[in-house]
Parts: sequence; C-alpha cells; structure tokens
Amino acid sequence: MEILGAVATGVLIGSILGLIGAGGAMITIPILIYGFDFKPSSATTAALAIVLSTAIAALIHRAKQGEILYKEGLVIWSLGLSTNLAASIIAHKLPDQAIETGVAIIMLAAGYSISRKSDMRAHTRISTPYLVTLSLVIGLVTGFFGIGGGFIVIPVLVLAFGTPVAVAAGTSLFVIAINSLTALIGHFQSWDEVSWTIPAFITATALVVATVASRLQEKVNQSLLKKSFTALLYGVAIFTLIQAWFI
Repeated sequence: MEILGAVATGVLIGSILGLIGAGGAMITIPILIYGFDFKPSSATTAALAIVLSTAIAALIHRAKQGEILYKEGLVIWSLGLSTNLAASIIAHKLPDQAIETGVAIIMLAAGYSISRKSDMRAHTRISTPYLVTLSLVIGLVTGFFGIGGGFIVIPVLVLAFGTPVAVAAGTSLFVIAINSLTALIGHFQSWDEVSWTIPAFITATALVVATVASRLQEKVNQSLLKKSFTALLYGVAIFTLIQAWFI
C-alpha cells in the first residue's frame, strides 16, 4: 500500500510542478509527514530531493520553448545563497511543531498569492531592491522548510513585472531546481535520517508525470487549475495546523 501511495503522490507532485511550475514541496512535505510517518526534518530533506528531480524534468520542455529567464533565476539563487545555506544548516535543529507551522503558513500565503488576478502590464526588468529582498526570502524559505520558492517567484514576475505566465513558470522551475540543490547539500546532516525508498518511488513517478504535464500546460484551463490548487493548499494548510497544535 505504501508503494501505491508513493506512486499516487508522485502523480500529484509531477502534475503540480509540470502544470503550475510551483508548489510541489508544499504538498510533498505534509504527505510525507502524515501519510508516510516521516519526521518533519526528514520530510523537508526528502522533499528537496523529490522536487529537485521533478523540477529538472519539467524544465526540459520549458527550456526548448525559451520560457526561462536564466539571468534573473541565477541572480535570485546567488543573492539568496547565504540565507539558503545558513537556514539549511540549522534547519535540523528546529522543533517539529515549528517546521509544520512554518510550512502551513507558507501554504496559506502561497494560496493567496496564486489566487490573485494578474494584470496585462508590459514586461519590465526586476528592480534591484526588490530582487535582493525576494532572493533573501526565497533562500530562507528553501533552507528552513525545503520549499523551492516558486510560489513567490511566479506572482512577483507576473503581477509586479508583467512577465508572461509561461515564462514565469519556467523561471520558477529553474529557481526551484538550483535552490533545492543548494538546500539539499546544506541538509547533509539529515541525509542518513531519511528512508529513501518512498521518496524514490515518488520521484520516479513524478519525473514521468511532470515531463508530460509540462507539455500540456497551455491546453489546461488555467483559471480552474489555480482555483483547484488554491483550495488544495488551504485545505492541507488547515489540516497541518490542526495536526501540529491540537492533535
């Protein structure tokens, strides 16, 4: 049953990253904790490996379509490198309740940001102060909670700078991949604590699904997709808070 659950989780994660370009780790972590009895610290480490592999798979099609802003992505990664590594190194010392609560709050914020309507302003370059702040925040989120930060990248690029949604999603996947790799290295102290069988099955399934889903992204009703994903985030966030504080 666990293997079937892992495969089903892989389908969900691969679909999310392939179609939306963000949000995979936020769903992966609670599933690992409550569905497969992972410790929160181990769940964040495993989620980084799963999302890293899946994001790379979804990136291939985006790269061929020219839907990645490499310069902006590398700048976001490099500016957030210090906070990412610092948070990654001390993340294993956080209490379980703090990790669960942090992930839940991030999911609520992500649901709100994704549900906001985009306008049709022209594409402009990201201002330096905005870019620095954005990068540092993403680095902290990735390092502490194993979340790649795509839910921050996409709304900022689309809402604040008029970037086309497809390009924002591609850039988000690029940021997720390199941020997850950095954080996974920083989580080296937790590698031995993870039972990698379940994450391996999730990753293998997610790789295939993300590759297919990234090619279908333009054919899917984006409004319905956003509403469904937002509802999922809110539901999982509330469940996580209840589990962390009342059960």
